[in-house]
Amino acid sequence: MIDIDREVARLKAMSVGELRERYQEVFGEPSRSRNKAFLWKRIAWRLQELEEGGLSERARQRARELARDADLRIRSPKGAFGPSGEGCHTAVHSFSPSDDRRLPPPGTILTREYQGKNVRVTVLENGFEYEDKVYRSLTAIANVVTGSHWNGFGFFGLVENRGKR
Repeated sequence: MIDIDREVARLKAMSVGELRERYQEVFGEPSRSRNKAFLWKRIAWRLQELEEGGLSERARQRARELARDADLRIRSPKGAFGPSGEGCHTAVHSFSPSDDRRLPPPGTILTREYQGKNVRVTVLENGFEYEDKVYRSLTAIANVVTGSHWNGFGFFGLVENRGKR
């Protein structure tokens, strides 16, 4: 029998690498995620499930009923592919992960509210898009938004807190 509260506290203190190892132990398969919050929450949920039991059969049955009755879209919304559906092509891009682990994968949208303005940035393979303009770094975008020098990773909350000095 394990103390779930103590184990969760330990999980929160682990590095992403340690959490990925623990995930492998608990789930029996490697994690594709490098998101620390996701990993510790998912592991904590699994440990609690193993300790206290999963969903009851009644809950599972209800979930199946809800899924069966859900309205599924079988047609694309009108105008999703242009006015007549012409000129639409599937874009194929090769993916090469960045050397910087702080960066999320291309296609991720970063948001931050700054002085009442919602800042929305799309991560690209070779840069970042902000207000229809491509920038080479998050720092450049943070400088444009604030008018002063900011660390781009810090501005968008992509740095891990490694303790206070």
